[in-house]
Amino acid sequence: MKMADLIDANPNLLLMLQHFNIDFRVSDQTVLQLCTGHGISENLFISIANLYNGLEANVRIPFTREDMMHVIDFLKHSHHYYRSDKYPQISSYIRQLQENHSAKELKLLEKFFNEYFTEVIEHLDYEDNVAFPYFIALLKNEGSRDRQELYSSIEYGEHHTDIELKLKDLKHLLLKYVKIENDLDLRRKLFFALYELEFDLYIHSLIEETILIPAGVNIEREQHA
Repeated sequence: MKMADLIDANPNLLLMLQHFNIDFRVSDQTVLQLCTGHGISENLFISIANLYNGLEANVRIPFTREDMMHVIDFLKHSHHYYRSDKYPQISSYIRQLQENHSAKELKLLEKFFNEYFTEVIEHLDYEDNVAFPYFIALLKNEGSRDRQELYSSIEYGEHHTDIELKLKDLKHLLLKYVKIENDLDLRRKLFFALYELEFDLYIHSLIEETILIPAGVNIEREQHA
């Protein structure tokens, strides 16, 4: 299929392209042509696109080490999106609501979101500073056995948390308990931003759990065989 048709069917794929650092001007290229032009395997691209479409990743075909390097780059780009795009956007919407309304629940909403995103930043920093450097060394055959005894893909999996889950509580606060009226445009924008963040964090977790961690475990087994 042509990439433009797929985007038209699911605009969330634009966010996937952004994380792959692929320009949205896809012309009339097919998925294969787009992947070839950007040096990304069609298997990996379709596997991640499947997740954005609510399907399972195609893990029956083994991912290469080069695929895994692309996965890490993809996840790093998503980190930048969370820090530099969605957090400032959502914070701005909450502050605007506070300026327009005196509801005390909005103070609670802001406190809840700031505390939540502090946890998210800690999670992202852990991945950037501990997990990803380990996987990169592993993929480049630079990981020593001593290092693997100190850290491993399984340990990362045990440390891994679903950081999108608390966003449900935040949405429930807005839907059930924040007593403000009007400002429907602003409140809708806030909801859409929260849903978009929650969805992409969920995909982020799925990529790590179904693609990155299993690949790391397989490489570690090969090195110990």
